[in-house]
Amino acid sequence: MLLEVIDVFRHNTHPEENPPLRVLYVDDNRDVPDSSVDLLRLFGFEPRACYDGPSALAEAVTFRPSVCLIDLNMPNMDGDELAIRLREQTHDHPLILVAVTAMSGDREAERIRAAGFDMHFIKLVDPQQLLMLVDTLWRAWLRWVHRDDKKRPSEEDRSGR
Repeated sequence: MLLEVIDVFRHNTHPEENPPLRVLYVDDNRDVPDSSVDLLRLFGFEPRACYDGPSALAEAVTFRPSVCLIDLNMPNMDGDELAIRLREQTHDHPLILVAVTAMSGDREAERIRAAGFDMHFIKLVDPQQLLMLVDTLWRAWLRWVHRDDKKRPSEEDRSGR
């Protein structure tokens, strides 16, 4: 049911007015981000996968994601450091950071908060939950993108009709 609702909603929008939400999924287990990227693309989002922190930082410069899903335990650069560096690097536009981890508990919750994540998922992420989250974030992002539209006079208002 959820997938049908999202599909109908996504196909009844105007892409020229509502660009797709850019999602970056970072995990060293390639199957996880690759399958999630495929799913998100099917529903009209613009996702990309990276498999380590350094490549995610480089990708974020040009891709400019609005949402990053990040595995916490990766070699070379863990998800905590990546989150902190992404926040520093993307201070000029909104960025939602979602931790994705197999661990749960008070210690991990504190770790996630300290790194500046906005929310987190416990692996394995249910595909419908992922879609619901990204779709909700897309709607919020659209409100942010169009925040000034309500302040601008419409063409009709300017012409005096």
